[in-house]
Amino acid sequence: MTPKEYLHLFFDLDHTLWDFERNSRDTLRDLFEELQLQSRGIADFALFLERYEYHNKYCWTQYRNGRMAKEEVRVNRFIYALADFQIERKDLVYTLSDLYVQRSPDKRKLIEGATEVLEALRPAYRLHIITNGFEEVQFRKLRNTGLLPYFDKIITSERAGALKPSPEIFEFALERASAGCAESIYIGDNLEADMLGARNAGMDQVYFNPEARPHGEKVTYEIRSLSDLIPIFT
Repeated sequence: MTPKEYLHLFFDLDHTLWDFERNSRDTLRDLFEELQLQSRGIADFALFLERYEYHNKYCWTQYRNGRMAKEEVRVNRFIYALADFQIERKDLVYTLSDLYVQRSPDKRKLIEGATEVLEALRPAYRLHIITNGFEEVQFRKLRNTGLLPYFDKIITSERAGALKPSPEIFEFALERASAGCAESIYIGDNLEADMLGARNAGMDQVYFNPEARPHGEKVTYEIRSLSDLIPIFT
């Protein structure tokens, strides 16, 4: 199939369009300073960030594998991070958890080229989102960054009742978009959740690999920057 025969382009959101790392770190730095975590025994922000990101990754893996609920992810990542500094304060945990969820979706940093690429692709394709993120959070990110008008269907794991890489979420998205596998392709940054999930659902894939991480997976296309999508699809 030549690229021009695709009709539907499905995108991941976090790490692919919305710059999760920078937005998350900006939010955590704000909270570190506002809640004076240094005075509570955490030497500096870099140490706190390292432990939070470690535990956040673990909690999300547990969530994807059905071993942790959404509400547990939101709280446990902070419980575990603070415990590494011998801080056991439930009030602080819940304050951090609530403020992080409230504020991080309001951060507006995008992956370089995101808006320009969507603007270039929108006239020729129907664009959609498939994301494992929480429903209310992901919609806020899209609205606050101005990306929402670019997309026809936005499918979250909560709405689909399934998480990437399960084929069910991709099948749900295809059905909602009235799209066939042969005319659709998925663009994402995660080999397991995005590439394997799309492939198992019968969809072609574009692997967004900005750091050129080596791998042995077979993907339809591989790109280093979002701007690489333009010569593929135009």
